[in-house]
Amino acid sequence: MEGGAGGGDKAVETVIAGNYVEMESEGKVRDVKSRVSNFLWHGGSVYDAWFSCASNQVAQVLLTLPYSFSQLGMLSGIMFQLFYGLLGSWTAYLISVLYVEYRTRKEREKKADFRNHVIQWFEVLDGLLGKHWRNVGLAFNCTFLLFGSVIQLIACASNIYYINDNLDKRTWTYIFGACCATTVFIPSFHNYRIWSFLGLVMTTYTAWYLTIASILHGPMEGVKHSGPTKMVLYFTGATNILYTFGGHAVTVEIMHAMWKPQKFKSIYLLATLYVLTLTLPSASAVYWAFGDALLNHSNAFSLLPKSPFRDMAVVLMLIHQFITFGFACTPLYFVWEKAIGLHECKSMCKRAAARLPVVIPIWFLAIIFPFFGPINSAVGSLLVSFTVYIIPALAHIFTFKSAAARENAVEQPPKWFGRWVGAYVINIFVVVWVLIVGFGFGGWASVTNFVRQIDTFGLFTKCYQCPPPLPLAGHLNATAAGAAPPMYHGGHSNHTHNL
Repeated sequence: MEGGAGGGDKAVETVIAGNYVEMESEGKVRDVKSRVSNFLWHGGSVYDAWFSCASNQVAQVLLTLPYSFSQLGMLSGIMFQLFYGLLGSWTAYLISVLYVEYRTRKEREKKADFRNHVIQWFEVLDGLLGKHWRNVGLAFNCTFLLFGSVIQLIACASNIYYINDNLDKRTWTYIFGACCATTVFIPSFHNYRIWSFLGLVMTTYTAWYLTIASILHGPMEGVKHSGPTKMVLYFTGATNILYTFGGHAVTVEIMHAMWKPQKFKSIYLLATLYVLTLTLPSASAVYWAFGDALLNHSNAFSLLPKSPFRDMAVVLMLIHQFITFGFACTPLYFVWEKAIGLHECKSMCKRAAARLPVVIPIWFLAIIFPFFGPINSAVGSLLVSFTVYIIPALAHIFTFKSAAARENAVEQPPKWFGRWVGAYVINIFVVVWVLIVGFGFGGWASVTNFVRQIDTFGLFTKCYQCPPPLPLAGHLNATAAGAAPPMYHGGHSNHTHNL
């Protein structure tokens, strides 16, 4: 769709229909090979966008939500998921409105041709509000996506360890860093059609595996559900959920990959509703079964007995995390390409080679901070809070602060939200709430917890939250009996405390 940025065979025509900009394909597919390529590789429909949003929104975080429930308690965990799901859907809607507004203005002025250029969030801010907004947006967005990619890499190492513990998690991080580097060959979000679909199927399996396996396992012996017990834990758990529903830092890139971007308005909300059918049952069931044991096991896989079904879930999550790594890293590739002047280059090999330096710092940071679970909360409070909640709400307020801007807006706020007054009230509430609760209390709690991980385990820790080695005879006896090591049933050593 985007020519050099999309790598497609089809010409694309930019048209203005009514007040909206649409991307429509020209030309007919000529042979079977092209038809198959088009079906698997070139996605720009509403359905593609929905799969991309839902697939990107919940990946490894599915495994840390039970950990958050142990910090929050069952009721607060459910309420925060519903609340932040709605809040995230609203700010994703704001981002979509600002994208269409920016693009429509540029098309009407005939000052830009986006057929070989992927529009990004910082460019929307630049076009609507100026360079200072652009710089702030670029800094927060890039830092968030950088650590979002780091988290996916950490999750890969954390998960594979539960299938094969012959290598420590740090070694697995080296291996998966090399594997994830292959995402440099995916041109743009336009080319994630089959990957987005498969990613959501994989996450759906994992979510229902966690739910069913926990119910069949039943409450572990002596299970307790004492959360919330400490304020620092409560807000750490809340910011992990803030992070869960803050996956719309790539909204603009997903919209740009659509043939009709103006149809994105409700897609994120529909994706969130589906994601809630995965996150609520799985987190609730795992917390019901294992309770406070989750406080020392941030990865839900660590408490479930080893079985072919669990191994399948681990493998599927690994593949999905590879896909989500690409989702988080692709916007960084675009920024880097634009910085070195290769973004509109039509040679994918040159662009792939140029992208490789982006992966190196991600790889390095995943080795320094392998704290699966606590790092989610830290990123949620310090980066997600601004990137996808506060900045979009403020940008919407300032873009349409004048009566003329509101009157000429491409997208008017819906009636059921009270038009402009209602939109402004909601935006102010989002800014105040996230600034105080998400960034303020959440930042304090998550950074406190994160520092404790460093004090307990140190930087470059070789195997975060790994069980102590079993004596050889005990390990052989456990294997012969078909049992899992003690860690999988809620036991923990002095080396696994993270609080």
